[in-house]
Amino acid sequence: MQQGSGFLTPRQRRLAWLGFLLAAVQAPVSAKLVADDSWLFSLCVALMVATVIIADDASRRRPADAPAD
Repeated sequence: MQQGSGFLTPRQRRLAWLGFLLAAVQAPVSAKLVADDSWLFSLCVALMVATVIIADDASRRRPADAPAD
């Protein structure tokens, strides 16, 4: 049984991980340094990128001959 392929290329996947890590680190730093709640935007971006990475993982783990839902 072969593994399915994800919708992200390996380069896009590495960039998504880099973007997630940068946004996840930037959120608490800006929360500490900035008085307003603009750090929530970084948190939302990190969560959206994490969702894309999780969806790509799920499609990679699906067998190649399995029907898509």
